[in-house]
Amino acid sequence: MVGGGFMARTHAHAARAAGAHVVALTSSSRESAERAARALGVPETAPDVVALARQVDVVHVCSPNAVHAAHALAAIEAGAHVVCEKPLATSAGEAAVLVRAADEAGVTATVPFVYRFHPMVREARARVAAGAVGRLLTVRGTYLQDWMLDAGADDWRVDPEAGGPSRAFADIGSHLVDLLEFVAGDQVVRLAATIARAHPVRAGRPVLTEDAAAVVVETRGGAVGTLLVSQVSAGRKNALTVELAGTAGAVQVEQERPDELWLGRPEGATVLARDPARLSPDAARLSTVPAGHPMGYLDAFEAFARDTYARVRGEEPDGLPRFADGLRAARLTDAVLRAAASGTWVPVDHSEGAP
Repeated sequence: MVGGGFMARTHAHAARAAGAHVVALTSSSRESAERAARALGVPETAPDVVALARQVDVVHVCSPNAVHAAHALAAIEAGAHVVCEKPLATSAGEAAVLVRAADEAGVTATVPFVYRFHPMVREARARVAAGAVGRLLTVRGTYLQDWMLDAGADDWRVDPEAGGPSRAFADIGSHLVDLLEFVAGDQVVRLAATIARAHPVRAGRPVLTEDAAAVVVETRGGAVGTLLVSQVSAGRKNALTVELAGTAGAVQVEQERPDELWLGRPEGATVLARDPARLSPDAARLSTVPAGHPMGYLDAFEAFARDTYARVRGEEPDGLPRFADGLRAARLTDAVLRAAASGTWVPVDHSEGAP
């Protein structure tokens, strides 16, 4: 593990649940590494990422955003497989370097877009692919939180030097667009956007990154839609929702209702509850507890880790988010910032390296 905060704890839990041994940790200082290692039950610390990578099979990068690219590249060059938290990098250019480096090194390199691993997300994807919604007409996505609502709320992500030029969209909008494109089997080709800041100053310093972003999108297949991302929506804790509507029907997944799939038809709507006996094969594969027993975020994270390690062993699990998907998210984030700055529609880069 690189880092010792909340995400390192989550990765350590998922790694162990997936059958890995978490054997070493490094952090920004020897003291913080030793403190985190004690808290996470990790037996050893390493002075840096290179030393860490030389003694393990897989490195999980859970450090602040601005150093993701450097830490991931160091691990790749040392010969390790890599899991890197999103955003993969704070610019599309850096992300593209990582994609090429991982490809050239022949290592498994994944990004934890873990909401893909909810069984009902896979069920929605299977139904869309089978034609259940028909030709896609509209898309709607929201990802709403409220943890930055108060003027006194502060976090390292507010500082562009640590978090990068985008905060809300890079942090949670990346999950939203990945989930939308994954379920739809379609990609955003152009967009228009505006961003907002709730407070001009936090902790005595000017706020330069966005608290919210509203985006209008058009997909390669001709669908149109809207995306709303906010970390200042009162009462919303982790309200991630994607709805796809077409000529034959609609589907909607809600992260806060992970065991349900909303299905829309002209004659009315129904809610499909998670039951492995009634699901598509990939959804049933990820449904690891019996129907009626709730599954959630940690189960999805464990499934992501399990599929990552399967890929390390030479298997090819379906739907595993790779560094190319992290690059895709970086390009969409760049497009949102460019569109917001210019006030015009902008294309999304689909050059080499994009999925």
